[in-house]
Amino acid sequence: MDERLKKQLAFALEIDKEKNIFRQTHLSGHGRNENDAEHAWHMAIMAYVLREYSNEKIDIAKVMLMCLIHDIVEIDAGDTYAYDAENLKTQKAREDAAKERIFSLLPDEQKEELIALFDEFEAFETPESKFAHAMDNLQPLMLNNSNGGADWREHEVTAQQVYGRQSKTRLGSEPLFEVVDSIIQQNIANGQIRED
Repeated sequence: MDERLKKQLAFALEIDKEKNIFRQTHLSGHGRNENDAEHAWHMAIMAYVLREYSNEKIDIAKVMLMCLIHDIVEIDAGDTYAYDAENLKTQKAREDAAKERIFSLLPDEQKEELIALFDEFEAFETPESKFAHAMDNLQPLMLNNSNGGADWREHEVTAQQVYGRQSKTRLGSEPLFEVVDSIIQQNIANGQIRED
């Protein structure tokens, strides 16, 4: 087998492990915990469907690819819960090491391409990365809301924490932030999210 193809297939098999990384968020309707691959797929489809609400003109294919690869590093680094202050301190170092190992399975130019895309997502400076982050924030918020706020209650999440995370949604999409704000306010009013 050609060496290039061998590397690409090794990467393809490696990323199958993303299906075994379970998140704190549950599937809609009080389902089981979702895995990283499901989260990424859901975000990518949402990005395509909701692209008209981006604050800026975006390359939707680039946004979708960002959505699909952004959590591959969690194969090694594990999922870091959005409101886990202690593990957030080491997240970047863990994910940087994982990024190097996993993307190094690919041929060099594909490794460089995907690392650049991952880094662009993390830097949160381009219109594409801002909209991809909006999807990364909106998707679990929708699931938590569909579950009656069970995940927020379990982790005793406060309104300040949710708004802190969702502030990035506004930078990617003002219209979607209005929806987010409404969902948060409803969940504060019915006691699913603690007031500060």
